[in-house]
Amino acid sequence: MKIIMSITKEFIGQSIRYLKANVPRIEKCLQMLSEDDVWQRPNTSSNSIGNLILHVSGNMRQYIISSMGHNEDERNRAAEFSATGGFTKSELIEKISRTVNEALGVLQNVNEEEMLRMRKVQGFDMNGVDIIVHVVEHFSYHTGQIVFWTKLLKDKDLGFYKELDLSKKNE
Repeated sequence: MKIIMSITKEFIGQSIRYLKANVPRIEKCLQMLSEDDVWQRPNTSSNSIGNLILHVSGNMRQYIISSMGHNEDERNRAAEFSATGGFTKSELIEKISRTVNEALGVLQNVNEEEMLRMRKVQGFDMNGVDIIVHVVEHFSYHTGQIVFWTKLLKDKDLGFYKELDLSKKNE
């Protein structure tokens, strides 16, 4: 049982680390972009950076804050994608930062029972492990889209790893 608790603690710790890592990346992108850039859509089949931030905030709120945190699910997923403005860059940064911090608060207090409890989220049967893997993957996926879209608009390397030598071999 002690090993399981240790693995759970490590899993949650690493998940928190990955969730935290994406916020400054998104913030850096928004700092490089104009207010108009943030709501620009590359085409009618794609979303703006603003839509993606609203979407990951809604997803994290529904999956972690609501389901694992035992709060009401008030998500309006369609509104995340239909928005064409209504939030400034600062408001979007504040929204995603606040959402991530609330999710981290839930994760820091989750217990073994909550990790294994089955529940329906967005129609899917999931336990806490499923939810955390989904949210970390989903947030990272859409952060990558935001980074890619920013690079396309600004033609600049964002330098996330500039202080590291990423060509080192494994030891």
